[in-house]
Amino acid sequence: MRQTSTPSPDDRFEALWLRWGPRVMAYALRHTDPDVAQDVVSEVFLVAWRRLDSVPWLLVVARNVISNQHRSRERQGRVADELQRLRTVAEPAPAAEVLAGEREAMLQILAAMTAPEREALLLTAWDGLSPRQAAAVAGCSVPAFHTRLFRARSRLRQGRETLEPRPSPSLGGIE
Repeated sequence: MRQTSTPSPDDRFEALWLRWGPRVMAYALRHTDPDVAQDVVSEVFLVAWRRLDSVPWLLVVARNVISNQHRSRERQGRVADELQRLRTVAEPAPAAEVLAGEREAMLQILAAMTAPEREALLLTAWDGLSPRQAAAVAGCSVPAFHTRLFRARSRLRQGRETLEPRPSPSLGGIE
């Protein structure tokens, strides 16, 4: 009487690889580039190894792996775009670089401006908008916005010219 031995898990996996490996690779290459295709095949056969007792249809697994990778790349792209947007928003605008000692004087100069002039200056210098964009936000024409911005910059220049230069702190008589 001849005893039939059941193949080992390694033998079953090798047979599965030999039979389906090239077909899964061909499928992956039709849907992705060669580097990604190798990753797809690896993941498909990892699933096959884990579920060796009930091997799923490998091309369905390949399709699912490819879909997951596409979704992952789309998410990564959205995250990268959002990070770039946040970097742009978080960068200090030129108006934010005023020395702390000049803060009070700058606030007084801004307070002396009309509301439309102040808004024009802040939209361009602080928010970084172009005059065309800022005019849309301010609800006025581009030429009217340019006039407001010109007046605001003139007032700012005049106000800064009237600031007295502050003496530098002494080092206790040692110079």
